[in-house]
Amino acid sequence: MLEVKNLEVVYQDVILVLRGVSLQVPKGKIVSLLGSNGSGKTTVIRSITGLLDVQNGDITKGNVIVDGEDITNFKPSKIVEKGIAQVLEGRRIFSELTVVENLRLGGHTNSKEINKNIDKIFELFPILKKRSKGEAGYLSGGEQQMLAIGRALMSEPTYLLLDEPSLGLAPKLVDQIAELITEINSQGVTVLLVEQNANMALNISHHGYIMETGNIVMDNSSKKLLDDQDVREFYLGLNAEGTKRKSFKDVKHYKRKKRWLSWAT
Repeated sequence: MLEVKNLEVVYQDVILVLRGVSLQVPKGKIVSLLGSNGSGKTTVIRSITGLLDVQNGDITKGNVIVDGEDITNFKPSKIVEKGIAQVLEGRRIFSELTVVENLRLGGHTNSKEINKNIDKIFELFPILKKRSKGEAGYLSGGEQQMLAIGRALMSEPTYLLLDEPSLGLAPKLVDQIAELITEINSQGVTVLLVEQNANMALNISHHGYIMETGNIVMDNSSKKLLDDQDVREFYLGLNAEGTKRKSFKDVKHYKRKKRWLSWAT
């Protein structure tokens, strides 16, 4: 299990970004982390993968635990060795390298299995095999997202952290990415899915957390979140016909609401 316990993060020594965040990602599950832009979702992922230094961030309180081991403030390379891989927001592929060269970079921590793992990626993403010798910069947005996911899978992670994989993609491609995430999970990879697209995320995940201004304000099974009227209104845009869409602060029971996950085994 991947756990975040009571995490506080400060940027540039003064800006408190995470305010006691706790969540759990049980093995074999897809867990979604939802919230608007700036709510702190990406900071949670960066805290797990050791990339806070990029933005002068520091964990000032709390812990990140994977399979019972405290990995708080481990170096990113060490965290990868612990079975955690991240797909960054915006894909971040190496556009001037070929598809195969991008994949090989993702497998540097497991060099003996590179060729075998490339074959696995091509089986999962057949379009990448067709484009294997071409420069990655010429791929479509959806194909680049597949390459970014494939590159992360080259390290054979136990936990895959996806940051906004649907960002900038057409609805048809979003559905395709959702199907691929479900397939990856079915092969034994645990997924933490960070998304603004709540409808997509909740429809493929087992459990969901909702963030606002650095706090977890709600968590429940994905099915219950999909059925929750306030979630439907705020995050899915499904307010009752003819009613005025309320602001988030108008819903009293969202405030200070934290229900920590208790998974049935």
